Amino acid sequence: MLDLNFVRENLDAVRTAMANRNFPPDILDRFAAMDVDRRRIISESDAINQQRNAASKEIGDLMKAGDREIADAKKAEVAGLKERQAELEKQRDAAEAEMRDLLANLPNMPSDDVPVGADETANVEIRKWGEPRTFDFEVKDHVDLGESLGILDLERATKIAGARFAILNGAGARLERALINFMLDLHTREHGYTETLPPFMVNRTALFGTGQLPKFAEDLFHLTDERQFALIPTAEVPVTNYHAEEILDAKDLPKYYTAYTPCFRSEAGSYGRDTRGLIRQHQFEKVELVKITLPEESEAEHEKLTANAERVLQLLGLPYRTIVLSTGDMGFGARKTYDIEVWMPSQNTYREISSCSNCGDFQARRMNLRFRRGGGSKPEFAHTLNGSGLAVGRTWIAILENYQRADGSIEIPEVLHPYMNGISEIRM
Repeated sequence: MLDLNFVRENLDAVRTAMANRNFPPDILDRFAAMDVDRRRIISESDAINQQRNAASKEIGDLMKAGDREIADAKKAEVAGLKERQAELEKQRDAAEAEMRDLLANLPNMPSDDVPVGADETANVEIRKWGEPRTFDFEVKDHVDLGESLGILDLERATKIAGARFAILNGAGARLERALINFMLDLHTREHGYTETLPPFMVNRTALFGTGQLPKFAEDLFHLTDERQFALIPTAEVPVTNYHAEEILDAKDLPKYYTAYTPCFRSEAGSYGRDTRGLIRQHQFEKVELVKITLPEESEAEHEKLTANAERVLQLLGLPYRTIVLSTGDMGFGARKTYDIEVWMPSQNTYREISSCSNCGDFQARRMNLRFRRGGGSKPEFAHTLNGSGLAVGRTWIAILENYQRADGSIEIPEVLHPYMNGISEIRM
């Protein structure tokens, strides 16, 4: 969440930033109107306070002079001023509460080096790795490959749960598990992350902390009992909230966490997009990377986190490109985002497999996550970062498509052989 005083004092700059993010101006218009009202209330309250102070002194002088009748009248006047001031304080508190509620619906301010643009067409490619393979046979997509090998069953998944669910069988299920273990081992052993296994359900406070609520409630799967839990849309939610409402010691930062979880998304508004296969599912699996850092270190840590995610694709031998998202394409809580896109032969294009975001202090303000530098210094808000390291299902897809053979069998990348019990290929 943006700082209330910052928005109040830099309203024009915030308006420009929100316009660059395609965000409608009505919330800031309402915020500005409420701020004018708040200032009026404070001004009247300050004037009443001066009147009360002057009247109190006058009452003291009257009492000393023995003018009790006039003093009592003044006391009644002061009592009326006190009541008015209490009413104004309630109005001020209500105005500030509404202003905070308005800010809860504003996205983060983009970093100065983020390209300005309306949508994904303004994204900027910053690097590529690997060369897409040239096939001397007709390329199949992951659905045809998976179904012909008996490792992917969409029909029975639909019977059991509905559209946008899948069942993986045999070597397909083994490959999914191998990818999870490989990613976790890489990030913990080589990249310095601490593995954690969080709850797969969270409360509304946690969802507010990372920015899913209130704006994106329709994207969640909600439990219907009185506890108001929701299934996690990403491990970012429980892991980033791990230190919510805490004051950490600066010497203990940065903190690195990695977590495997299933993720659940309703995909509201996405119907008609990527309906074939595993690209856009209601339930999918990810290995998530989360960092909590000092403000001055978050940009460098963002680069490192992105490199950690890219390393997974490099070891798997999967071609990819990395792009920086424009202001109009970034997620709600991000101040800067790198998307990593893996090559999908059947689509002859790159598709997102990880989004790596620096959220600055945006999430930390919402969850009151702070740190102290020591020596009795005032607590400051930490910076939070997150990224997929990687989306497991899309990595599964990329392996099938990039490592397919003419006979429909799949070569397993060598780095996964220890996780596949020595299986080096998938075939009928």
